[in-house]
Amino acid sequence: MSTFLTEDFLLLSDTAKTLYHDYAKKQPIIDYHCHLQPRDVAENRQFKNLTEVWLKGDHYKWRAMRSLGVDEKYITGDGTDYEKFLAWAKCVPMLIGNPLYHWTHLELRRPFGIKDRVLNSQTAESIWNEVNEKLKQPEFSPWGIIKQMDVKVLCTTDDPIDSLEYHSALQEKSHLDFKMYPTFRPDKAGAVEDPYLYRDYIEQLSRVSGVDVVDFTSLSRALESRHNYFHSLGCRISDHAIRIPEYESYTQQDLDATISTLLDGKKVSEKESAQLNTALLQLYGRLNKAKNWTMQLHIGAIRNNNTRMFNKLGPDTGFDSIGGGDIALPLSRLLNSLDIEDQLPKTIIYVLNSADNDIVGTMIGNFQDGSIAGKIQFGSGWWFNDQKTGMEKQMESLANMGVLSQFVGMLTDSRSFLSYTRHEYFRRILCNKIGTWVENGEAPKDLDLLGEIVTNISYNNSLKYFNFPG
Repeated sequence: MSTFLTEDFLLLSDTAKTLYHDYAKKQPIIDYHCHLQPRDVAENRQFKNLTEVWLKGDHYKWRAMRSLGVDEKYITGDGTDYEKFLAWAKCVPMLIGNPLYHWTHLELRRPFGIKDRVLNSQTAESIWNEVNEKLKQPEFSPWGIIKQMDVKVLCTTDDPIDSLEYHSALQEKSHLDFKMYPTFRPDKAGAVEDPYLYRDYIEQLSRVSGVDVVDFTSLSRALESRHNYFHSLGCRISDHAIRIPEYESYTQQDLDATISTLLDGKKVSEKESAQLNTALLQLYGRLNKAKNWTMQLHIGAIRNNNTRMFNKLGPDTGFDSIGGGDIALPLSRLLNSLDIEDQLPKTIIYVLNSADNDIVGTMIGNFQDGSIAGKIQFGSGWWFNDQKTGMEKQMESLANMGVLSQFVGMLTDSRSFLSYTRHEYFRRILCNKIGTWVENGEAPKDLDLLGEIVTNISYNNSLKYFNFPG
């Protein structure tokens, strides 16, 4: 019987162990998609306790706690930080089989060095006290944790109207060993469900861009102005959340009429919304192509399903799930509409529904053009799929339908500074997958070749692909 969470965790063959320990483990991290708060990074926020750094904002944990009958007081409510931590500690033993069980103990192990205990109600107090003492030390500040985890680049997620003041402030601190860059996330420019909220957003966009938005042409200029500003601060990635990829033909008159209707505070039809979002995605593609940016498409989330809890807590609080629907044809049309003009940028496609894995695995091959290795990427297992089974399925589809060796690897997609261990988790699963192929006689035991592939997926491919400044 194996021991839980040894140094060979998830590595089930000698080949897998060699690939991980000799190649993957020592690679730095490029975390090209996360939801850390730029202010916390720039100001090197000192977290008071483990709840602040670990539980606040983590809707993965919140969902599990609700499922185990924990009162909202001890999740997002007015319970004390220790009460919330203790509530989580009592939940953890019941989560065997859920990736949260693995993540929890990896995050306590690195960077805090807690290897001798699993988290439960009996160990909670000692772990709480030990970690809180360490959080007082510089090595466990955000900068300290980033250094311990050997993070070279982290990319936050930012709206075009954001000032990016904390990115500017951090770039003045030249002594740091890492870079923080913004990511251009313009979803609200196409979020037309509530015309009053949309009009308010456009007013803010007009103000920060210096462009009075009155039609689609001026909206395009305003967004381009912000795109230029983001570029000046090192941004090289745009990010777009899409329920199902939209592709709807339009005229300039159609777009101008839609903007006019929205600015009058009136709702638009589904077709008008689809036309606007098609045009916006094409605009972002062209802007990205011109600046050698990468476009990320996150496809398939149904958000804010629980109206009562949305009204109480707002978005991103644990009430989203996996959607369905045919993505193949609209995705093909969207990508083709840019490619036909030679305006398709480097693109990463993530799907939340693993039933779409093979669709994306084959779709990316349609638009590789030989100009850049792996120009169109099948993104790593995302959100509900960034667990062992989800990662394995994604890798298998990519390997079967495309070229695994060109994969740009893992990201945290997290709001926590402790989530860098997801890169370790991913690398272990990657090495075990390749190691299994070797043990099964499906790949040669050429460790130089396989080690190079693992090293590239862990770090080098993303370093080359994103073209970050400096």
